[in-house]
Amino acid sequence: MDISIWAWVGFHAVVFVLLALDLGVFHRSAHEVQVKEAAIWTVVWITLSLGFNLGLYAWLGPQAGLSFLTGYLIEYSLSIDNIFIFVLLFSFFRVPPAYQHRVLFWGILGALIMRGSMILLGAALLTQFEWIIYIFGAFLVYTGLRMFFSRDAEEDIHPEGNLLVRVVRRFLPITKEMRGPHFFVREQGKLMATPLLLVLLIVESTDLIFAVDSIPAIFGITRDPFIVYTSNVCAILGLRSLYFLLAGVMDKFHYLKTGLAVILTFVGMKMLWPEITYLVLHKRYDIPNALSLGVIVATLAVAVIASFIRARRIEAEPPVEVSR
Repeated sequence: MDISIWAWVGFHAVVFVLLALDLGVFHRSAHEVQVKEAAIWTVVWITLSLGFNLGLYAWLGPQAGLSFLTGYLIEYSLSIDNIFIFVLLFSFFRVPPAYQHRVLFWGILGALIMRGSMILLGAALLTQFEWIIYIFGAFLVYTGLRMFFSRDAEEDIHPEGNLLVRVVRRFLPITKEMRGPHFFVREQGKLMATPLLLVLLIVESTDLIFAVDSIPAIFGITRDPFIVYTSNVCAILGLRSLYFLLAGVMDKFHYLKTGLAVILTFVGMKMLWPEITYLVLHKRYDIPNALSLGVIVATLAVAVIASFIRARRIEAEPPVEVSR
């Protein structure tokens, strides 16, 4: 669909105002984000996203509204997987809770730029080469199956192997300890990076890796760059508050990765389905977005409920006594 340039400008203006209020007013002073504050901000970001969704529904019609909502849920659910990495990363570098919001703020701002570039590139490729959608689909099916059968309980953090970290270490001296909320400091006339900058770079590169999965997944729902981009942005904006809300209970979401694997595989099959039906039935059939939305919501619900049932069962089990 043909979206006016002013719609893009207006959306970015609202996003930048919200980010300015977030960092410049509500989080002007570094502090540890408590669960209550995180819960309030999570509700705020979700409400704003759903409000934008209603605006799209009224402006562009039901199909656009449904596509945005489905893409938003896909991106929001996949972004939860980032939280596992953030928990490990902040623990590895011993980042004080008061500085974690600052890292995630600038990390997500960089993610918006990177994802915007990737979405525009993906949309241009799909316009020129229709068959790329099947490559996206096959990649998502492969990624989903690999995630489903993976037995790794958690991912390891190896900052020394990160390319961006190696580049910074080569050209900039790094302080041994944190210097408050600063990414750079000047000591004895020499500009130095702090460990907080290394954490930010790993957050950026980690998000780039996750975007390789999530962006093709949304292209499986709609190819409209405006809807793909805005659903991505709305989901990412709520990631910080969601991290502070869920960081302490991530170990309870045992089946979340399984649910995300099912969603990725399903979306990949949605991309491939028209070609599969054409080869078998000589006619292309699409999986409706309404059905996709139902599958995604049901999968997430089952994964979350099953995870909490498992967590409660483990908590109810009597402690194992070690015999001497």
